[in-house]
Amino acid sequence: MEWYHYLIIVLATAVGILIGCAIGFAYRKKVAEREIGSAEAEATRLINEAIRNGENRKKEMLLEAKDEIHKSRTDLEKEVKDRRAELTKQERRLEQKEATLDKKTEAFERKEEELSRRLADAAKTQEAAEEAHKQQLTTLEKISGLTQEEAKQFLLRSVEEDVRHDAAMKIKEIEQQLKDEAEEKAREIIATAIQRCAADHAAETTVSVVPLPNDEMKGRIIGREGRNIRTLETVTGVDLIIDDTPEAITVSSFDPVRREIARLALEKLIADGRIHPTRIEDMVEKARKEVDRTIREEGERACYETGVHNLNPELVKILGRQKYRTSYGQNVLNHSIEVAHIAGLMAAELGVDVALAKRAGLLHDLGKSIDHEVEGSHVQLGADLARKFKENPVVINAIEAHHGDVEPKTVIAVLVQAADAVSAARPGARRENVENYIRRLEKLEELTGSYPGVDKAYAIQAGREVRIMVKPEVVTEDNMILLARDIAKKIESELEYPGQIKVNVIRETKAVEFAK
Repeated sequence: MEWYHYLIIVLATAVGILIGCAIGFAYRKKVAEREIGSAEAEATRLINEAIRNGENRKKEMLLEAKDEIHKSRTDLEKEVKDRRAELTKQERRLEQKEATLDKKTEAFERKEEELSRRLADAAKTQEAAEEAHKQQLTTLEKISGLTQEEAKQFLLRSVEEDVRHDAAMKIKEIEQQLKDEAEEKAREIIATAIQRCAADHAAETTVSVVPLPNDEMKGRIIGREGRNIRTLETVTGVDLIIDDTPEAITVSSFDPVRREIARLALEKLIADGRIHPTRIEDMVEKARKEVDRTIREEGERACYETGVHNLNPELVKILGRQKYRTSYGQNVLNHSIEVAHIAGLMAAELGVDVALAKRAGLLHDLGKSIDHEVEGSHVQLGADLARKFKENPVVINAIEAHHGDVEPKTVIAVLVQAADAVSAARPGARRENVENYIRRLEKLEELTGSYPGVDKAYAIQAGREVRIMVKPEVVTEDNMILLARDIAKKIESELEYPGQIKVNVIRETKAVEFAK
């Protein structure tokens, strides 16, 4: 085949391809134009539909807004109508009240006028009554021969004598009834308890003066520039008084345990002879351990002697501290042991719990062990300690009631109260300064002798009783009871004394005649 044949074929092929491309492009353009037309038609349809929907929604919202406005307007009109009705009702009510008030005001004015008229009539009547009363008094004074004041005093004296007589007789009757019922049994129980309780009458006291072998020892105790005495006072918490008293040093402290530790430490230092700050601290520590051991042993001894067991170890130690505590010269630990014995014996006589009575008696003054360290009365401190260590409520009540701070709730509380008074009041239990003792007796005699009608007054039985001799022509039999009660109350309010004082008023009338 010739080359031009190939050229023709190639040209024909190229022309065919160009024609095909032209046909394809034309078809593609036609298809695209058709699709674009469809999309524009759809977009136009959607826009028209959205416009129609917006118009419909707008109409619906307008309708809803109109409905809401109409509803609000209706509610507002109803509320305004209700308020107007309420205001109208209140106006009618106020008008009614105003009318009622006017009527009452008129009634009050009429009553005021009536009252004024009656007051005027009453004033006239009162003037007439006073005039008649004066005439009656004048007539009575002429008839009786007494003035108005004299007659009043006469009537008052008569009434006072009658009332005084009735009061004295009633008091006497009540006291006699109480004595008949209680005195014999109480005397028997207390006497039996005291007889069976063999307590020492000698009271141990805390020594506060330390003897020295010579006055040179004072300088050694003071030390260079006072360093020894400062160390001793700082470590023990006491004051050392080194004055002109020969061969003696006074230990002063409100705490008896500290005072005892200082006393023991001083005695050890004096016996040892080596006195300097380090040695002082060693001796004070040894003395403190010795006192702690003694306190524990004394507490255990008290429990053993009274038969009180199962006490908390801390309570035993607190109880043992009473060895170094005194009250009016009476050792508090010995006093507590004695009260426990007496309360137990009386409990046995009455048939109540002896062990509980002894326990309450032993612990009744527990607060005195710490009353130098903690604020408060020894009664409240003792009750708080007993509660802290879970003591029996009967024991707590006995502690609180043994000085009358609260009412005793059990027989045991009353027994502890009685045993405490018996132990403190027995002869030799307590001692006091002789000058104070004499001054107290003189004050007692002076106070009781100051009453009108008293002839003589004598304080006897170491101040436990005062005997008052009255003038029989001044003080009657009925007045004796009232006089004894008045004197007893005055003694309670003005004097300080341990135990109790018996007021004994004696009236004696003698008639003497001679037979010839």
